[in-house]
Order: sequence, then structure tokens, then C-alpha cells
Amino acid sequence: MYSSSLKGFVLAVVSSAFIGSSFIIKKKGLQRAGAHGPRASGGGYAYLLEPLWWLGMVTMIVGEVSNFVAYVYAPAVLVTPLGALSIIVSAILAHFMLNEKLQRMGMLGCLLCIVGSTIIVLHAPEERSIDSVEEIWELAIQPAFLLYTASVVAVALTLIFYCAPRYGQTNIMVYIGICSIIGSLTVVSIKAIGIAIKLTLEGTDQIVYFQTWIFAMVAVTCIITQLNYLNMALDIFNTAVVSPIYYAMFTSFTILASAIMFQDYSGQSASSIASELCGFITVLSGTAVLHSTRESDPPPITDLYTPLSPKVSWYIPSNGELWKQKDEDGSFPSFVTILRPDYFK
Repeated sequence: MYSSSLKGFVLAVVSSAFIGSSFIIKKKGLQRAGAHGPRASGGGYAYLLEPLWWLGMVTMIVGEVSNFVAYVYAPAVLVTPLGALSIIVSAILAHFMLNEKLQRMGMLGCLLCIVGSTIIVLHAPEERSIDSVEEIWELAIQPAFLLYTASVVAVALTLIFYCAPRYGQTNIMVYIGICSIIGSLTVVSIKAIGIAIKLTLEGTDQIVYFQTWIFAMVAVTCIITQLNYLNMALDIFNTAVVSPIYYAMFTSFTILASAIMFQDYSGQSASSIASELCGFITVLSGTAVLHSTRESDPPPITDLYTPLSPKVSWYIPSNGELWKQKDEDGSFPSFVTILRPDYFK
């Protein structure tokens, strides 16, 4: 058991390094693509022709594959929190490569995220032994997890079709929220697929079961959705902020989904559960600190000329006559400055 968890730990660390780097490489690609075509935040896909973006994708794929294998050897509540390392990698690279300055309070936020993750790792429950995909399927169709899945789908659809068109360009939580809640279903599906592959390689064929293919379809759908909205978030907001917020939300929802489906915390002592709760609070506190130190992003320029409003007009008494300037629509201005002739004396 110890050897298996150690493999999962090492793979999770490697995964974090690659994923943290991919954030920066992909954003550089998005910036280059946005200079020559429609931006991803506006629904454009010019980044698909940018080699640097594809390099970032390859880097992310390597990290995700390492993460995928890590889930086979260790529980999600151990692997997922280690994603905090990707925050440090992306923050440091963004500081040097994207000129996104990380202030001292931002560094404190990163430190809090790491401390919280360490607490979670130290008190993580042991991996549950699973012998077949059918066993995982039975866990997936239990009422508690079906309720969680229905809630995730409902919230995701609300964010995608209602909140994203209205608030996605200004509120960082919209796009990241979509990635995070969908990501929790991605992780449990990937873990199921990983266990199926591991059992198949050991001689117990799991490919013949339809449940394996259902988990595969769910994972592919969720991954595509995550990548789409993560690209939009990276294109609009500061990478040093996107990364930690995404990490905190993704980790929270993933551990919640894993706890419901795999019942990771059954049999754990109250002190261990309380310690993990303290770890979550610490991570979320670090995220809040990072968000509060975020530099304002410049608004996108949609037109070369934007008229000033409201207009200022003057009433100038001169020679007993009153001169009035109207707005273009013929109405009198609401803001008026009165200049008296004796003002300049």
C-alpha cells in the first residue's frame, strides 16, 4: 500500500509541474493568436493554428496522463490536492514570461495553498480496493452520487447558457466554475477508466463491459468542456489568479465527488476529518488572498471611437443673451457649468 501511494505521489508531482507550465505556454499561444485573429474569449478558434498553443496542449496532455496514472495508484483525495504545486510553477513562470507581477501578498496566498494541501495530504484516507468496473458502476449509481451528478449538470448548464453570455467576460468565477464542477466528474470517470486498464493489463479484461465505455464517453465530454472554458478564462484573466482559483475549486469539488462515490472518509476518525477541513479552509484563504491582490485587467477595445457621456455644455451670459448648447439628440444636457463674465476678472 505504501509503495502504491508513493508512486501516486511522485506522478502527481510530475503532473503538477507539466500542468503549471502548460498554463503559461497556452496563454502565450492565445496572445499570439489573438493578435492575428478572433480571440478565444470572443468565441474565436484562431489559436488552433498557433504552434505555441499546441505545445502548451502537449505539455498539458503529458501532465494529465501522469495525473491519470497517479489516480490508479492513489486515492483522489491524495492526488488532487498536490495540484497546488502547479500554482507555484505557473505563478513563477507568469512573473518572468508574461510580466504578470506577483506581489508579496500573492506569494503569501501561494504559501497558504501549499500549507493547506500538505495538511490534506497528511490526513488523506487510504485507497479503497476495487476488483472490477462493475463494482465502480454500482458506486456510481448509488442515490447520493446520482443526486450529486444531477446537481452538477444543472449548475453547469445554468452557468453555460445563462451566466457565461452575461457575466463571463467580467466575472472570473463563471468560466472557472464550469471547469471545476465538470472536472469533478472527469476525475471519477478517469479513475474508473484507469482501474479498468490496470485490471485488464493484469489479466482481467474490463473492456468488454459497457460501463467502461460509458465512463470513457463521460470523461471525453467533460475534458472537452473543461478545455474550452479554461481557454476562455486564460484569455481574459491574469494567469496567476486563474490557476489558484481553478485549483481550489477543482480540488474541492473533486474531493467531494470522490467522497460521495467512493466513500473515502468512511471509517476515518473525527480528528482526521477536522484536519482535512482545516486544510481546505487554509487553501481557500490563500485563494482569497491571491484574488484580492489581482491586478485589474484592461477592458477589451471594441471600437476605435467611443463618445464621451454625459456631455458638458455651458450657459454663458453675454450682452444680455443666453447661449445654450444642445446634445446631438436635441435634448438639453443634464450637467451644466455656468461661467459668469466676472469670473475671469
